[in-house]
Amino acid sequence: MTMAGHPPARGFAHDRMPRLGVLLVNLGTPDAPTPAAVRRYLAEFLTDHRVIEIPPVAWRPILHGVILRTRPARSAARYQSIWTRDGSPLLVQSQKQRTLLLGYLGQRIKTAGLPADLCAVELGMRYGNPSIASALAKLVDARADKVLVLPLYPQYAASTTASAFDAVAAALRRQRRVPALRFVDGFCDDPFYIKAMAQVINDDWVREGQPDHLVLSFHGVPRRTLDLGDPYHCQCQKTARLLATELGYARDRWTLAFQSRFGRAKWLTPYTSDVLVKLARGKMGRVDVFCPGFVADCLETLEEIGIEGRRNFIAAGGKELRAIPCLNAHPMWIAALADLAFRNLQGWLAAPPDAHEREQTLLRAQAMGAKH
Repeated sequence: MTMAGHPPARGFAHDRMPRLGVLLVNLGTPDAPTPAAVRRYLAEFLTDHRVIEIPPVAWRPILHGVILRTRPARSAARYQSIWTRDGSPLLVQSQKQRTLLLGYLGQRIKTAGLPADLCAVELGMRYGNPSIASALAKLVDARADKVLVLPLYPQYAASTTASAFDAVAAALRRQRRVPALRFVDGFCDDPFYIKAMAQVINDDWVREGQPDHLVLSFHGVPRRTLDLGDPYHCQCQKTARLLATELGYARDRWTLAFQSRFGRAKWLTPYTSDVLVKLARGKMGRVDVFCPGFVADCLETLEEIGIEGRRNFIAAGGKELRAIPCLNAHPMWIAALADLAFRNLQGWLAAPPDAHEREQTLLRAQAMGAKH
């Protein structure tokens, strides 16, 4: 049997050249900025039990009777405001990250005296395309018998990181030969990640000058997740503290906040929208917003902060609000990502068998009756 919806991988061969695989995972995006595409995306996203922890019998009437009837058109308009000629900004940046990581990681592996093509890298989105299942199928087809799963979520939350694990497990459930797996559950305090963010911010400030205040905005999660044991809140605090220290920013010059509330339940506070209004009413001149929890620009950074956040800030009396770009394809971030992958591949990085060894393996197998 093979992964549902995908062609079978090439059959096993005793003289095969084994490889390693890295699976990058991000949240995902609609295929197009249209109500129909957004409806499909939201239907997948909002039926994930890790995201909506409401019993299905109570949630489905709300989802199908209200949300999927009204929200897609509004969300599609928001996506249209940020959509590029090349497509979704999140997908475009994530694909760049995947391509660049392949080159950077290959160079690291080559420097270690191993073949540069020892490791394959693929991108899978938790919701939408390319799917995690399709990315894993490519890695299996590329002979990757050991796979490092690297979710691009610096801070651990069950609704993101654990959901990615669920999707990987579901995709491999029907696979005859399951590859060995390693799973990175976060990198909130990774020094190279912190330095890369500081460099992105400083690069921006060299061009634009420093603001009067910096807001570090993370994606919000329901407050109850903290009580249930998610380390997300603590990890966001740690990331913000380390980043501010790296920037040399005193505590009164920056604020941590949480954005993207959904529904009526209480979420982690303070809310980014409230913080921006408060700063505006306090006659703060210029405020910059950076989003450490997003490694690629997306709807939440470009529209929610860059368009809606700026509009609300100005309406409340603020002078200027700037959304600093995410890590995207910055060289320091790709180098940090390559270092993170390389460190987590330790123990797997070994010279593959040469042609003679593979031939001998095949001959021994054939002597015992194997055909391949």
